[in-house]
Amino acid sequence: MSDHDNDWGPLLEDLEVRRRAAAAMGGPERLARQREGNRLDARARIEYLLDTGSFREIGLHAGSVGHGMSPSTPADAFIAGHGHIDGRPVVVGAEDFTVMGGSIGVATKAKRHRLAQLAAQEQVPLVMLLEGAGERAQNAFERLPHAPNDFQALIGLRGHVPMVSVVMGVSGGQSALTAPLTDVTFMVRGAAMFTAGPPVVAAVTGEEVSRDELGGATLHTTRSGVVHNVAVDDRHALDLVRTYLSYFPTNAARSIPTVEGVPGERVLAEILGLIPADPRQSYDIGPVLELLLDPESMLEIQPGFGRSLVTALGRLGGASVAVVANNPAVHSGVIGRDAAEKAARFLRVVGAFGLAVVFLADTPGLAVGTEAEASGILRAAAQMFEAQARIRGPKLHVTLRKAYGFGAALMAMNPFDAQTTTLALPGARLGAMPAETGSDAAGVEPDVRALLEHADLGGAYASADRVSYDDVIDPRQLRNELLRALALTRARRSDGGAATP
Repeated sequence: MSDHDNDWGPLLEDLEVRRRAAAAMGGPERLARQREGNRLDARARIEYLLDTGSFREIGLHAGSVGHGMSPSTPADAFIAGHGHIDGRPVVVGAEDFTVMGGSIGVATKAKRHRLAQLAAQEQVPLVMLLEGAGERAQNAFERLPHAPNDFQALIGLRGHVPMVSVVMGVSGGQSALTAPLTDVTFMVRGAAMFTAGPPVVAAVTGEEVSRDELGGATLHTTRSGVVHNVAVDDRHALDLVRTYLSYFPTNAARSIPTVEGVPGERVLAEILGLIPADPRQSYDIGPVLELLLDPESMLEIQPGFGRSLVTALGRLGGASVAVVANNPAVHSGVIGRDAAEKAARFLRVVGAFGLAVVFLADTPGLAVGTEAEASGILRAAAQMFEAQARIRGPKLHVTLRKAYGFGAALMAMNPFDAQTTTLALPGARLGAMPAETGSDAAGVEPDVRALLEHADLGGAYASADRVSYDDVIDPRQLRNELLRALALTRARRSDGGAATP
């Protein structure tokens, strides 16, 4: 041992003391409370999410020096760094509720911006685990240059790398506003998210409301639409993050993930018992999707919102795909405002990363009536139409039984509009509206009505005669036809999903 080794001793001891203090979070008592009810603390959440031993923390010493009205705060209430999920790099941040309620200090702002900057620079996904009180009140007393704005950085990431947020406890103010800026938001049951909490609401509006009523999981998944999926606990939520990212490339320039060794073509004999031939009969599209996609590969996104339309991720022959399907079990598959808004948001995300989108149409069209018009159905429908028109990756359309009016266009039944394949099942009906509805509305004579109904029944073959459909197929061959269409797209999907001009 040289004399110089002794010179380092005090410095290294001080470093170790500082590192332990930063890693101690809010201390044993607060950590014990945080872990009640099968919950995880911020560091444990990151450890569970990432591949074992892959986490590399950044900004550990942020908040270690007190400034003005702000005392020193371990890691400034925000654990940040990078690691791997299924061997692929990601950056991740977790608000630490045990330190000042997970509030956002000046150093935290810098760390949040740094994470977004790293995600942009290295072109890797960003995951934000949210449980915080928003901006720290003491920030007002800090005399510092303008703080970096992570919201602006998040907007810059959109469409370039996947972004996921998870609301894991009470999330308010700036913390809550992070969620809708990401591609998808999951929420743990019992958590809450709002712009301002019940005390502020009571003071400003006089409204007495509980935390759950104001911003609980049920409200955000069925009414506001801010949250996509609910998890039963922390671990389930983090499993959802891993599953969700498995469908996407690391960034928009990379190829679409595939899983090897999965079943390929097969005849779907059971489908005839799942889809009634009579378009007036109801059925649930869920079992059809489970049958069509690779076994146990489907993740429905936002199942509680706009339920007449299903948006899902899955795999076909091992390749990641997105699915947009009308659900006749809910309002006959009518596309209302919530369904259209859900689909538009979903299509913008999957379209940016080049995933193939399978459209399964079985809809009487858009919602009608004074309530529908007042809700803004036309605006929402236009947004959905634009989103499907802008898809970068392959589009595969199938008319299952019916596709009427502008609803058909929303479901990508637009001939010669860059679809890789456009298919119909026998008996599929098309037109401005169902023949019986249109005849009643127009007051046509019985003989004219009969002609309209005959044309309605022959709609698929009339369209195939104009090559608006590539083929009318046996329903049992649906999976095989889609797999063959996907095979045609393999070259562009392996080059990042961008369509060839």
